[in-house]
Amino acid sequence: MKFNKIILQVIVHVAAWLCFLMLPFAFIPRPKGGPFIPEQYISFYFLLSSFMYISFYYLNFYLFIPKLLEKRKVFLYVLLIIGLLVFFGTFPRLYRYLSDDMHKLPPIPWLSARSGRQGNLTHPILSGGSLAIFLLVFLISTGIKVVSQWLEYERKNREIENEKLNTELSFLKSQINPHFLFNTLNNIYSLAEAGSDKTGEAVMKLSSIMRYVLTEVKNNSVPLEKEIQFTKHYIELQKMRLTDKSKVDFLITGDPSGKQISPLLFLPFLENAFKYGISTREASPIHIVLDIKDKELDFKISNNKYSHALLKPAETTGIGIVNIKRRLDLLYHKNYKLCMADEKTTYNVNLNIRL
Repeated sequence: MKFNKIILQVIVHVAAWLCFLMLPFAFIPRPKGGPFIPEQYISFYFLLSSFMYISFYYLNFYLFIPKLLEKRKVFLYVLLIIGLLVFFGTFPRLYRYLSDDMHKLPPIPWLSARSGRQGNLTHPILSGGSLAIFLLVFLISTGIKVVSQWLEYERKNREIENEKLNTELSFLKSQINPHFLFNTLNNIYSLAEAGSDKTGEAVMKLSSIMRYVLTEVKNNSVPLEKEIQFTKHYIELQKMRLTDKSKVDFLITGDPSGKQISPLLFLPFLENAFKYGISTREASPIHIVLDIKDKELDFKISNNKYSHALLKPAETTGIGIVNIKRRLDLLYHKNYKLCMADEKTTYNVNLNIRL
């Protein structure tokens, strides 16, 4: 794959230089119906000057800019470019003057058509055509180098950001798992202490849930259907420890098939509702609604707050809710809206995600 990429780059460079070198011949006066490149123009000078321009392009791209400009040796770089500018500007006339057959040489394509007798040194020393070609090659090589460096810089920044994102998400997920397990084991322990015959079923539910957590949490997204199934299992597990005074409704509208979502997004809100919205003395309804639309979903959960929860704030660590906000920021950025209404006796959550 890398070798093929190199071959493609070579082909592109060769094609670009051929087009560049043929461009001056489009402006050469020639007889009607004559060849595009008259034979007298293919001279040693043309080949030599072409080689010099091509060499300057790659020297500037791979040597001058990296070794001087990028290392803040601006003065040396400017001095070098000015020196080369003078050299390339004087080279055509110098070559003609020094050539033994200067009067026999054909006109040089790079030179301006207005130069008259181009071998005459009474004309300006610097060739306008050569200066224009030099500046064009200089601007192209410098521009491409700057753009390529910017693209490389952006690519590295994206890699760094992705690495930071993956590291942070892994850390947040590693916090979610123990938090969830800690709460659930406490619930099963309560069932066992009470001698409930639901303890075995609760262990099986926990096994199913933990299997999902261990296999799916490593992914940034999972099928929405699997997340719904996990949510149902979690609710069923929690309902095993509830009394008749507690009622949990989970309503799903819309079609979840074909949609993806980040795993365990709903879990912290469910944990919060079951921790602070359950009472053994008063009616404690928990209403959960998942409305699935074409390109978005709404997750709503509402529950009452009771004095036994309000009097023991030290028992909560707040890890779940804090983590979920950070995960939403990282994964969905501006494609979500989270509203949490913490009122005196009720707590409502509305999470909207654009898929």
